[in-house]
Amino acid sequence: MRLHEYQAKELFKKYNISVPDGGIAFDPDEARATARRIGRFPVVIKAQIHAGGRGKGGGIKLAGSTDEVYSLTHRIIGTKIVTSQTGREGKLVRKVLVEEKLEIDKELYLGIIIDRKTSKILIMASEAGGIDIEDAAAADPDKIIRVFIDPNLGIQPFHCREIAFDLKLTSSVWKQFVGMLQSLYRLFVDYDCSLAEINPLVVTSKESIVALDAKIDIDDNSMFRHRNILEYRDIEEEDPLEVEASRFNLNYIKMNGNVGNMVNGAGLAMATMDIIKLAGAAPANFLDVGGGTTIEMVEKGFGIILSDKDVKLVFINIFGGILRCDVLAKGVVQAAEKIDVNIPVIVRMDGTNIEEGRRILFESSFKPIYTENLKDAAQKISEFAGAGAMLGGERHKV
Repeated sequence: MRLHEYQAKELFKKYNISVPDGGIAFDPDEARATARRIGRFPVVIKAQIHAGGRGKGGGIKLAGSTDEVYSLTHRIIGTKIVTSQTGREGKLVRKVLVEEKLEIDKELYLGIIIDRKTSKILIMASEAGGIDIEDAAAADPDKIIRVFIDPNLGIQPFHCREIAFDLKLTSSVWKQFVGMLQSLYRLFVDYDCSLAEINPLVVTSKESIVALDAKIDIDDNSMFRHRNILEYRDIEEEDPLEVEASRFNLNYIKMNGNVGNMVNGAGLAMATMDIIKLAGAAPANFLDVGGGTTIEMVEKGFGIILSDKDVKLVFINIFGGILRCDVLAKGVVQAAEKIDVNIPVIVRMDGTNIEEGRRILFESSFKPIYTENLKDAAQKISEFAGAGAMLGGERHKV
């Protein structure tokens, strides 16, 4: 689950990580009241969306008076911001963060992630703060400081000293940085984060370390341990199909392709997406109907795939085990009876109750394109992806 900047900063405050004085506003009047409380101008108005690059997209503005705060907030809220992370459709702004403007001497980057290759926690830092860290790393990898932490031992003072030294911090801010980094690490571990990032982390003219921005992602699988964080979820920032799938405990992730997938098991899902790419097409989603899935869940999952306007072909790839082939077939047929299926649907399945599953599919009014193996399925996907498909008198390009 991704948090908004203002939500991440609320957590920062609990861990004594300094952030600018400010507050969230859902309309111009609230924004103006927050600016008056801050009492110092200019102030910064920051659109709150789940995407980076807001400044380039026009979502961060300076205001020199309460009237300007009102007019700029009125202009930002209700508009769509398009950045490299939002895609062409952009993100609708529903709220803004109003903060004091700081006098900055130095901008740094600081981030913590999970490094899956080493099974360690990776702290990354750089003197090139305030810019896209990916671009900085690509242009000059040596600019990125990397320190690996054994999660069984945790962060140690020497880790913090190493990073502070490489960032060329002065003695006056050294101690502040070490304390702040230790706090950020504790937050990362306590909340089962997959990302905790500050960009930029600034050294002010008063020699204070302040988190000017904040980004936190929390592992969805850990949310049962963090019920208090559930109130931070903003479903308006999530893909509507992903929200719908979550209501039925389906693992669904929207992607940018045009071939919808229904699979059971994450490993098979990854392999299926590889097959689609090798066949010359691109996956439109990741949909895992794993163990414990019911007929109703299969029906709902198939319906979600078909409701995606980007999907021009569906590939159902199932190895029956805990999810039996007959259960899968019943769910798909039930969905097809309620929804007008006007795009090609390729089915490859094997395993438990395969014969019953085939019978259900073949005897239904819904007529999928059945394949015996993955090679045959890949050839079919390639055919449709390359030349289009004839179905119901219409030619569907994939």
